[in-house]
Amino acid sequence: MSEKLTYHLEGDYLIPDLIPPESPHIGIWGERRRRFLRTHQKPVYDAMLMNGTLTAHLEEVDQSAEEMMDRLTTQLAAHEGITESLKAADQMAWVQKMNSARKRSEEMVIHELIAV
Repeated sequence: MSEKLTYHLEGDYLIPDLIPPESPHIGIWGERRRRFLRTHQKPVYDAMLMNGTLTAHLEEVDQSAEEMMDRLTTQLAAHEGITESLKAADQMAWVQKMNSARKRSEEMVIHELIAV
């Protein structure tokens, strides 16, 4: 923890070389999980915030949710015959079916990972 600070000279002043911490990679799913914890599980949220584990938890949930969303959407599309040939033949039908598959996948992700 006792890292040695380095400085660089700017004019007559020594300026510390400060490296900002890496910003967390939290996407929409991590933000949804944060909102759920803050709204519905305030003690858990506060404990994770004070322990310093909240950011890592949100990053993990975000990554898992993205992977689950992609996997479920692909599986639903394959199961329901939503193919590129359908896209070429009837774009509106393809869009409707893909939107339906994405929405159902989103609901499953929320139920399994976000609102737990």
